[in-house]
Amino acid sequence: MKSTLKIYIFLMLALSALSSKAQEPDSKVTISGTVKDNQGNAVEGVSIFIQEKASNNLTAKDGKFSISVTGNDVIYFKKQGYNLVQKPALELDGAVVVLTLSLIDAGDDDDVYIPFGIRKKRSVSASISTIKGSELPQLPLSTLTNSLSGRLPGLYIKQSGTRPGTDDASFLIRGRSSYNSGQAPLVLVDGVERDFVNMDLNEIEGISVLKDAASLSWYGMSAANGVVYVTTKRGDAVKTKVTFDAQGGAQTPINITSPLNSFQFANQSNQHALNSGLPLVYDQTALDAYQSGSDLVNYPSNNFVDRFIKDVAPVQRYVATVSGGNAFARYFTLVSLFKQDGLYRGAETPDYNTNSNYKRYNFRTNLDLHINKSLDVKLDVGGRVENLQYNTAGNGTFLNTIYNTPSNAFPLLNQDGTFGGSSLFRNNPLAMLTANGNNNDLSRTLLATVDVKHKLDFILKGLSANAFYTYDITSAYTYGFNQNYEIYSSTGGGTFERFGNSTPLQYKSSDFNNNVRGNEFWAGLDYDRTFGLHDVKFSTRLLRSVNAAPGRLDYKRQAITNRLSYSFNNRYFADVVAAYAGSENFAPGKRYGVFPAVSAGWILSEENFLNKVKAVNYFKLRGSYGIVGNDDLFANRFSFNNYFTRSSGGYNFGTSFGAANGSAELTLGNPNLTWEKAKKASIGFDGQFFNQSLQLAFDLFHENRTNLLTTDILPSIIGQSVSLINNGEAQYKGFEMAMGYNKTFNKVTVGINGNFTKSKSKIISISEEIGLPAYQSQKGFQIGSVIQGGDFIRRFLVSDGLFQTQAEIDAAPVQRFSGLVRPGDIRYKDQNNDNIIDNLDFINTNYSDVPDTYYGFGTNVKYSNFDLSVQFQGVAGRTIQINNLINSTSASANYVNQFSTESWTPATAATAKYPLIALNNRGNNTQNSDFWLRSGDFLKLKNLEVGYSLSSSAVKKLKVNAMRFYVSGFNLLTFSKVSELGIDPEIPTAGFNSDYPYITTFSAGVNLKF
Repeated sequence: MKSTLKIYIFLMLALSALSSKAQEPDSKVTISGTVKDNQGNAVEGVSIFIQEKASNNLTAKDGKFSISVTGNDVIYFKKQGYNLVQKPALELDGAVVVLTLSLIDAGDDDDVYIPFGIRKKRSVSASISTIKGSELPQLPLSTLTNSLSGRLPGLYIKQSGTRPGTDDASFLIRGRSSYNSGQAPLVLVDGVERDFVNMDLNEIEGISVLKDAASLSWYGMSAANGVVYVTTKRGDAVKTKVTFDAQGGAQTPINITSPLNSFQFANQSNQHALNSGLPLVYDQTALDAYQSGSDLVNYPSNNFVDRFIKDVAPVQRYVATVSGGNAFARYFTLVSLFKQDGLYRGAETPDYNTNSNYKRYNFRTNLDLHINKSLDVKLDVGGRVENLQYNTAGNGTFLNTIYNTPSNAFPLLNQDGTFGGSSLFRNNPLAMLTANGNNNDLSRTLLATVDVKHKLDFILKGLSANAFYTYDITSAYTYGFNQNYEIYSSTGGGTFERFGNSTPLQYKSSDFNNNVRGNEFWAGLDYDRTFGLHDVKFSTRLLRSVNAAPGRLDYKRQAITNRLSYSFNNRYFADVVAAYAGSENFAPGKRYGVFPAVSAGWILSEENFLNKVKAVNYFKLRGSYGIVGNDDLFANRFSFNNYFTRSSGGYNFGTSFGAANGSAELTLGNPNLTWEKAKKASIGFDGQFFNQSLQLAFDLFHENRTNLLTTDILPSIIGQSVSLINNGEAQYKGFEMAMGYNKTFNKVTVGINGNFTKSKSKIISISEEIGLPAYQSQKGFQIGSVIQGGDFIRRFLVSDGLFQTQAEIDAAPVQRFSGLVRPGDIRYKDQNNDNIIDNLDFINTNYSDVPDTYYGFGTNVKYSNFDLSVQFQGVAGRTIQINNLINSTSASANYVNQFSTESWTPATAATAKYPLIALNNRGNNTQNSDFWLRSGDFLKLKNLEVGYSLSSSAVKKLKVNAMRFYVSGFNLLTFSKVSELGIDPEIPTAGFNSDYPYITTFSAGVNLKF
């Protein structure tokens, strides 16, 4: 396969050289032809442009033209009201050039990218939302996903990280209909399964979100969760274009923990001891010393957060692009540098740096070769080099140390310059940064694509053969320094106890790991033909893909996919899509399935009953229905097989005293495992009103998903656990809408955008324990859970305030989550009326971290040379928990943190926000209950950008085509119901526990065009 591909590329390049020589591109020739519309009428006054030249010719009354060109020229035909047409010069002599009227949603800027095809928005009957790369904000972010927040209907984006190089986000399209996974959509770049989060913004031509069966069935059992379809920029032969962007900015932490000082910590520790009936932890001498700060050696007072977290960290981004071409080749090339520094203070040593820094280089070249009239080739090469740096202990351990180590635990440095510490607290943050080594993760990614199209008009006009092959490889290399430190704890009288052993600086063992190769091969036929008012397009492809890595079996897929599109009079549209796809996740003989879908569109505004309504310029009704699959079942690979492992005890045979190794059977396989089957239905409309100034889109959608994995409830008499079975069912339904308004008022141009999505899920079938109380059943509830640490919680106790007196405790049901219940503890409701609060009183709920409503809105304003853009994102129907924030510290820190001052005491009983905190018998107050739940709804000003473009006279003097200066901000404002807690509702643990702080980004930049 590889050798054949190489030979084919060599032949194409040879053909290109021979073709160029034969055509003598530098010699002048005169060509003539005729321009007509799609009705066959001659078109007068069409402007004819020659690439890179100032010439401008017009067609005569009879549509004829005659111009002098070279073989390398590309000719452009342009007239108001018609779509632009471009043709290689040497294909025009004697030809008839057909111009198509620019119908609404069928203009030059109305392309919609679908799998291995391009359609005008007018002809799309599936549910697809799109955004151009030029509409996205210029933000210096290490991942692109967050720049999409609040911009597309049906697409929910939740930021899930903030650390340099890992400020990722999760996607959800429309809703959840599976309780086995987060339902992450398939991400495709130029039709290939690739991650796009680490691409540079200037690589992106556009992003489409494919949401219904008609747009997803092409991918068979890979796309039931939706598709994010990214297209990259390509060269334009009209004119050579050179751009350069430079951005510099600052990132500042917000909503970070505020540790108590030593005096506050000591007071709270004493209060917790009193609550527990234990002796005081600190005497008055210690309290006085902490308050006065008179003896920082024996009574230290640290603020580790202020000491080790900076107020600001720099971020930089530089991008250069070059694009252009001629009749035979077009190219787009990009190189970029992104650099993001971490927030750790004092992390740089003479030998290494332990800050959480990230650096990335991106590169891309997309090349389009027009070999001859019948053969076109695309050669794309892209990739990146990334370096992520961090301290040896790991960011989580380091942050947990500075957030949760008591301020009085030890002095950072003893009087003799050694590192301070204690038997309880052996992590010294200063030593972790300066004497513990560092790690560097270097990854390299290469993405290559060959796309060949050969016209077969000699067989059937409009027929072409296509081959598409990718070679993607990612390698990871880890290196760094090793070093260990020792700490010294004062034992009084000038003596110290040592913990740990210091080791000299040395290189770590370098390691190549996570080397992954991916290949996709698509081959097939396309047919594109117009017969009068009838337009027919057909595509068929064979797919074979492989994903390989050392130490595991390859992942493989194969499929045959087909799509038939028909339109009549550019008014009625229909599509039929079907895929026959297979997955190795299932037993032989049960690996393949058929995934069909249909869609239709009708432009009502061109019918007699509506075309005279002046307010309605365009109105299209569309709908779709089909079946898509999902083979990512969140189960072990090859779960259809039975597996055995070496037994731990072994067996004795004969007179031997030693046991011989035996084997033990693992979880039983399920040979009947199959994919999830998603039946998707969608109906909606697209409309433009009031001279196309107002655009509206609306969709109703419903999905029913069957064959969900669930446990197999069988008697335990066989003494063996069994595999999961496809016996679950769930659904979601809802609606989405999008709005756009654009209008010019004198010198001010205003654009307004908005989108809104409402989706609700429901569990229809799931295996549950026999005898489960009805109030603990998940059936009928929505899919979702509240995240606590790594757990997903659905069942909660129902709280009923706090106990205020012992009499209340005596009169209430017995609470068995703690050995002792005291005034100030949480009171729970008895759900089964047995006068006991235990595990039978947890109830299933609809609380979920995933919102049922998400929306976005913004505006763009232009006046003179100034421009302003603002974008908001909001969510509703979302729940977060604060249990692991309020109860974040351990017994070694006496369970004291910044929230402890608002816990219950006899003196604060009337105003306390949180229950009593004690050093013992704490189980009652740390249970999963609605006491710790809060609204996770929010509205965020996601980004704001203000720009100024120099006037044409000014840029002429600078010898550039355009220059724009701009300032931007990201994550600028948040409105929520948890703002008083000082936490972010999107990532509640950011800046707490062991998570990197939430970040606001400010930047300034300049864009140059040459």
